[in-house]
Amino acid sequence: MLAVRDLVKVYPDGTVALNGVSLDFMAGEVHVLLGENGAGKTTLARIIYGEIRPTSGEVIYEGRRVLFRGPWEAIRAGIRMIYQHFSLVGGFTVADNIALYGSRLGLSRREALEAARRLAEEYGFRIPFDARVSDLPAGIQQRVEIVKALLVEPRVLILDEPTSLVSPLDVEALFRVIRGLREKGVAILYITHKLREVGVIGDRVTVMRRGRVVATLPAKKATVDQLARLMIGERRLPEEPRIAAAGAAGERGAALRVENLRVVREGFEAVRGVSLEVRPGEILGVTGVAGNGQDELVEAIVGVLPVAGGRITLLGRDVTREPTWVRYRLGLAYLPGSRKLSLVQEMNALENLALGLLGAGKLRGPFIDWGWVAKLLVKYVEELGVVMHSPYAPVKHLSGGNQQKLALARILAVEPRVLVAVDPTHGLDIATTRIVHSILAEMRSRGMAILLVSSDLDEVLQLSDRVAVMNSGRIVSIKKPHEYTLEELGRLMGGAA
Repeated sequence: MLAVRDLVKVYPDGTVALNGVSLDFMAGEVHVLLGENGAGKTTLARIIYGEIRPTSGEVIYEGRRVLFRGPWEAIRAGIRMIYQHFSLVGGFTVADNIALYGSRLGLSRREALEAARRLAEEYGFRIPFDARVSDLPAGIQQRVEIVKALLVEPRVLILDEPTSLVSPLDVEALFRVIRGLREKGVAILYITHKLREVGVIGDRVTVMRRGRVVATLPAKKATVDQLARLMIGERRLPEEPRIAAAGAAGERGAALRVENLRVVREGFEAVRGVSLEVRPGEILGVTGVAGNGQDELVEAIVGVLPVAGGRITLLGRDVTREPTWVRYRLGLAYLPGSRKLSLVQEMNALENLALGLLGAGKLRGPFIDWGWVAKLLVKYVEELGVVMHSPYAPVKHLSGGNQQKLALARILAVEPRVLVAVDPTHGLDIATTRIVHSILAEMRSRGMAILLVSSDLDEVLQLSDRVAVMNSGRIVSIKKPHEYTLEELGRLMGGAA
């Protein structure tokens, strides 16, 4: 039905997303693709779907080599993909979304809606066709996506982390659909990181790691421990406990405390009763597969997302309902995962540094002392090794690594007491990654409390004093790095512990 041969995908920044991947997908089979973030699962699916092009290699579909120029070519050829984050127009009704999609398949509005209602009845879906999509919970939105994808029966269906945003009842409904399609001979690519799902829904499972195929096994015979080992691979865990920084012992209480936190996003409870604390002079690492509540936890802590329940305490003050600027003035700093959010791209380095100082309340009076700002910039540029041709050029012209070092310079300049850092080395080369790690370690040694949220397991294990694992919106474990085994980490991240 579908095969890929020697697929390689190298992005312009040098990231190797796929490295010689060859796989076969059979009609009437659920083929599970299992792996951590960055394993290459979604990149493989996007190449098959025509969303991105491979650097080399080929896709073979129904006996012939294909290279779709976009998703709609793949859709017309009988391939459908349902993304982890749904591709619905929130301001439209369900009926409008279905009619819009159907029109691209050559169906009239009446034909599309008749087919959708027939499918909803067949699978027992209760779908309010006249409701606006943005008013619907994630489970109902997923059912709309399924109905859309099946308006004209596909030959291949790709599901990208389909259970990450929905309730257990919705998962059961999804599995009923998958089993029905399998019986009809549809080839199903099921992308997941959840170990328990493999044996429940899969026929075969392929484990991917760092852009390569590690193993392909019969899903029903693969054990959770075996899959966890394959997914995590050989890593070096710390052999001894790390020595706590002097600041941790010298100060009482937590610099940041989160108690029974609940966060709801678009009707879905993304954070479910999370409690944690970070002490001065400590790095608490939070890891897990993307989409398990880490983003919402961070955004609630920094004040971007409202809190549905629980409490956030910063340096002894309850800031649960306080705006972001109040938290910054109290001593919180935030390093987002996207460098486009950590720096204003059109501004130059001086302006970005001044903006950070203003936000933290470090600049007084009606006028900015640009001479003082320039001295600070020179100090941290030299200290961190930021390479830039001019402090007056927009920072968008800097490399990713230099942008990240500049963002850290801005944080150091405001002298915060608590730092929330998200994927601080994502997309950086090895040399720059080491520099960023050394900066974070130095911040820790100065007594800063650091919440490090990263999907890079090696990074978290290397830097953290304690490691928390998140799954399905909950903290499922907090221990020192050396207290974990690789199998345990794999099970926790995969929701199988």
